[in-house]
Amino acid sequence: MSTDDKRIREFAYQIWESEGKPEGQETRHWEMARKLAEAEALAPSKSPKATGSKPAVKKTGDGKLTDGKALNGAAPKAKAKPVAASKVIPPGEKAAEKKPRAARKPPAV
Repeated sequence: MSTDDKRIREFAYQIWESEGKPEGQETRHWEMARKLAEAEALAPSKSPKATGSKPAVKKTGDGKLTDGKALNGAAPKAKAKPVAASKVIPPGEKAAEKKPRAARKPPAV
């Protein structure tokens, strides 16, 4: 079995699992997986510099190592928090409608 066939098999299995392991969909899953594998093979590979996986480390004039960021002593900025999993809506499903809040009654005097 070639590397391409193995990759197609992996994709097809992932698709089958993601759809809840339905029966009788093998041909459709295999075709989808084949197209994904083709697209993956044709996609240009990214260079390590483009992915930003490791910052460049340099020596400063005083012999200390630095990554070139925040030399003025400022703290690095915090990354944005990911969306809560409860807010993520799967494709094909509608968001639950929220009921409007009822107006509050004024306090009794």
